[in-house]
Amino acid sequence: MTRTLHVQIKSADRSGLEERLEAIDAGNDVEPGEPTLSIEDLKTFGRVFRSTNLELLEAIVAHEPEGIRELARLVDRDPPEVLNNVNELADYGLVEFEENGSAKRPVVWYDEIDAEFPSRRRRDENAEYKIEF
Repeated sequence: MTRTLHVQIKSADRSGLEERLEAIDAGNDVEPGEPTLSIEDLKTFGRVFRSTNLELLEAIVAHEPEGIRELARLVDRDPPEVLNNVNELADYGLVEFEENGSAKRPVVWYDEIDAEFPSRRRRDENAEYKIEF
């Protein structure tokens, strides 16, 4: 079963996402439907889904690093910079952390991201984009 995170451009409402994820992690029954992340505007969407962050998400999925230092080595970047980016992704619910001794292990809980946002060409249609891992 594919787990999909739906992302949409509209006023931010992430309150339900965290509770839903906690319920899923605890093994509780949750209402049908996919988790949805609302992002305030296209500028924020572009920042959150910039290429360096997508590279981190791909590395987390492909290599399942044990911590931030290992993730930084995988993408050939400085650990403090990677930590800042991963914390931003975690703030938006795109990454979770699992305790791994003294390290925090970044985890991606979904298989794909389905992004929907208004097209600038025609206001009555929505453009949809999928990012799969």
